[in-house]
Amino acid sequence: MITLKPAFEATMEVGTVQDVGVTSKGIRRMIPIVGGTFVGQEISGVILPGGADWQLVRPDGVAEIEAHYTMKTDDGVIIYIVNKGYRHGPTDVIEKLAQGEEVSPDQYYFRSSPTFEVEKGKYDWLTKSIFVGTGARQKDLVSFKFYVCE
Repeated sequence: MITLKPAFEATMEVGTVQDVGVTSKGIRRMIPIVGGTFVGQEISGVILPGGADWQLVRPDGVAEIEAHYTMKTDDGVIIYIVNKGYRHGPTDVIEKLAQGEEVSPDQYYFRSSPTFEVEKGKYDWLTKSIFVGTGARQKDLVSFKFYVCE
């Protein structure tokens, strides 16, 4: 049996979408991650600027998410995260998200599976389990609730 235990919540501040354009695989875009925070029972800190979400919007409308960024814990440990997933939903809902309108996260699918790299120590538990995330997109923010599979 698998149970999900809340691990932490993260809110990423995002910059202006940079469209690469239509490629042979779909529409490629990059969304800069310019900062943010994360908090949980065993971990908290800030999202460092300099990361990005390299999205591919496939011809079927599904956005493949691949975000690479770093987190810095309150006690100074740097953690590298790669968060891959999918976002899709009804066309009108996705159009509202693209225009920066508020849309309830229960109106679209936004799930991910993050992996972490961190030095041996207090936070290496992140590298020893499977995590899943539920996401929500707002105009200048992306938030995730991350759960560890037990």
